[in-house]
Amino acid sequence: MPLLSLITYAPIVGVAAILALRLFGRADDPKTVNSAKWIALVTTLATFALSVLLVVQFNPADNGFQFVEEAPWFAGFSYRMGVDGISVLFVLLTTFLMPICIAASWNSITKRVLEYMIAFLLLETLVTGVFCALDIVVFYIFFEFGLVPMFLIIGIWGGARRVYAAFKFFLYTLLGSVLMLAAILFMISTAHTSSIPELMSHHFAPAIQTWLFLAFFASFAVKMPMWPVHTWLPDAHVEAPTAGSVFLAGILLKMGGYGFMRFCLPMFPAASHLFTPLVFALSMIAVVYTSLVAFRQTDIKKLIAYSSVAHMGFVTMGIFSGNATGEQGAIFQMLSHGVISGALFLCVGVVYDRMHTREIAFYGGLVTRMPLYAAVFMLFTMGNVGLPGTSGFIGEILTMTGTYGVSTWAAIVAATGVILSAVYALSLYRAVIFGTITNPKLSDILDLDWREIAIFAPLIASTLYLGVYPASVFNLTQASVDHLVAAYQAAIGG
Repeated sequence: MPLLSLITYAPIVGVAAILALRLFGRADDPKTVNSAKWIALVTTLATFALSVLLVVQFNPADNGFQFVEEAPWFAGFSYRMGVDGISVLFVLLTTFLMPICIAASWNSITKRVLEYMIAFLLLETLVTGVFCALDIVVFYIFFEFGLVPMFLIIGIWGGARRVYAAFKFFLYTLLGSVLMLAAILFMISTAHTSSIPELMSHHFAPAIQTWLFLAFFASFAVKMPMWPVHTWLPDAHVEAPTAGSVFLAGILLKMGGYGFMRFCLPMFPAASHLFTPLVFALSMIAVVYTSLVAFRQTDIKKLIAYSSVAHMGFVTMGIFSGNATGEQGAIFQMLSHGVISGALFLCVGVVYDRMHTREIAFYGGLVTRMPLYAAVFMLFTMGNVGLPGTSGFIGEILTMTGTYGVSTWAAIVAATGVILSAVYALSLYRAVIFGTITNPKLSDILDLDWREIAIFAPLIASTLYLGVYPASVFNLTQASVDHLVAAYQAAIGG
């Protein structure tokens, strides 16, 4: 059974069903709109069930690619799909967050609902394909076309400056990807293959590796995003609808880290080792600078967006540490951040749907009217800070430990970033939740309803489960990470 193709293209079935609704009914008819929502939700839940089956059948002792599918495609290229310990959990994360995004949009999206659901289903297919592709051309197609649905989601259903934010997001990410395309074409002409496993074992000359690395780095650094090419992210988050922010922070940012681990380290090890000091320097700046910028924000969403840049600094340090501890920490941090940051954007969406403002100064004293919301917001704030017992702690401590083995100063600076994250996160929580209600508009605000509780429940469970039992992730990733690190260290003579 082609399980990976089923997972990747299952959302297209939902797209076809919604298009059939549109063909035989009116797009603004409440029954049609409601049916489209249910089709999108059921489709994404079915896709998640298939990805759970994938993880259950995955063999953690095998360090190679599993569930491999291959078929001739065009011009000598092949359609290749497969997952290993590094990618399988990102497939699960993608399909896990998508039903939450659909449910979060249930009442907040009122215009062009059918097109909105189609955009999210297409986005799920394209992003899942990125993590499953074993052909570099197939990877590039999924990687690039994933920009289009998110561009539309921000540009059509976003805030007042949505067109500006959408074009900024698109142009930043497209510019880096053009350089990557040139590098891909050169690699295919040199290695005479587009197979990712074969390219990982191909030896490129060190001088060529430098240029190839820079081309791939330009694309993945924007996607992460790393400082100083991070400026598109706060604008995109502020203008995107709540579900768009959840998917952007939870999944799309992880494509950059995944790209570093899948391409830069195994294919260009000499160049990766050469540029490690630069990556560490950029990561340290990102952790400290964006934490300080986050502290001065007046918009809740923008504060969380800058915190995402800071947390991705930990990921890049872990990846380029080149040791198993750092790599494991980077993977775990990406998975944890996907859950926690997505939940934080949902927390913002809850109060925004009620009050239609994200200004921190507008709120205060919500604990008296929304005690359940205050408890949920507190848990994810603590996870964002890295409190032991939450998933945020495991990723941060492992990335810093792995980095310490390579650069003591980078680890020390990263540790200051943990302190700064506590400063801005707890300041936000105090301003919004504690105190007494002084704004009369908040006197009638309602606590979480059953739909919102159902949305938060799996995120709460995931944050606590991963924080208490991180071995559930490491058992799946260990063999592939060890294989990656061994090949990298052998290539650089470590």
